[in-house]
Amino acid sequence: MTAVGTDATSALFGTRGHTSVSRGIAEFQCRRPVLISGAGETIFALPVEGLDAERLAEFRALCAPVVPQLIVTARRAVALGLDATEPMSLRISAGEDAKAILDFVTNATTDRVLDASPAGFPAAAAIQLVKLAQGLPAVLAAKITPGRSFEPSVITVDAGAVSRFAHDALQSLTMASEATVPLNSGTKTRFVVFNDAIGDSSVAIIVGKPDFAKPVPVRLHSACLTGDVFGSRRCDCGDQLRLAVTRLKELGGGIILYLAQEGRGLGLANKMRTYQLQDHGFDTVDANTTLGFDDDERDYGIAARMLQMLHCTRIVLLTNNPAKLDGLAKAGIEIASRMPLEAPINPDNRRYMAAKATRAGHRLDQLVASLSEHP
Repeated sequence: MTAVGTDATSALFGTRGHTSVSRGIAEFQCRRPVLISGAGETIFALPVEGLDAERLAEFRALCAPVVPQLIVTARRAVALGLDATEPMSLRISAGEDAKAILDFVTNATTDRVLDASPAGFPAAAAIQLVKLAQGLPAVLAAKITPGRSFEPSVITVDAGAVSRFAHDALQSLTMASEATVPLNSGTKTRFVVFNDAIGDSSVAIIVGKPDFAKPVPVRLHSACLTGDVFGSRRCDCGDQLRLAVTRLKELGGGIILYLAQEGRGLGLANKMRTYQLQDHGFDTVDANTTLGFDDDERDYGIAARMLQMLHCTRIVLLTNNPAKLDGLAKAGIEIASRMPLEAPINPDNRRYMAAKATRAGHRLDQLVASLSEHP
């Protein structure tokens, strides 16, 4: 391919629209670097997710003579002992190997002396982009001189477009297909599949025949492979899903929005990483933030958009999570009332449930009462 510079790449791929961001996400998912431009500077960024010796050596050669730095989120910087409120750039030596860099990003603690500085606008956009790709929230990055070209050519992403992408993606949500799906429980349902600009699919499961002239019972359920499919005892997700189906059938009908938000928006691989930290004593909130994520990365705008496309804007929400109430209300959904949906607690999920109640504000009255009786 012919080598192109930042300006030519920008013109070719339309980097000021969400098309370039979608391509940037795809590049990061394939563990390839991209150029990110904004605020008068351009960086060359490579996701840390999947980093190996060969990829690291190639990236360093492309960046030379500049030595790449490690960009982490403010949450990860705080976990490493820094006083940070924005993404930070951490100096790493030219001799660091891939394993050392990955350990720096994922280990709970470090004994390094940190040389850190604020990362800047394009680097912060790189963090947002890698989160959209559901990778570890860290990238290697180096500033590139204007007019620098690469062979083969490299995708350029506008940093401002990254920050606008989530909103733009909602507007491009499409209703892809639907079909009747009878369940083993005897419940009749209709599955309506929605596709977004990232390539994820979320599903509205319409249980029975809800009356849209009245507030419709609705459950927002984030996909949980371990709980929903395999019956994991580490969470209450599978139990809540089955309870929701039963409750909606009893109510005469309703909607379950099954959202592509595994691990509270972290993705399945990162969810497993948080499980490893939980096995070493972290609760679910601290495990997320130690890896550099917010305690909950979900955005309920997609749920609101799905409801609007189904012409369902007045609901009774089946939830214990106040964030879902707030997210839908801010997006224009009228919430007539809330119905609790408390699942059984077992020895394997008790600590997880306690963290949800005491740290994330979930309204788990039975659990809170039992914690008061048995501190």
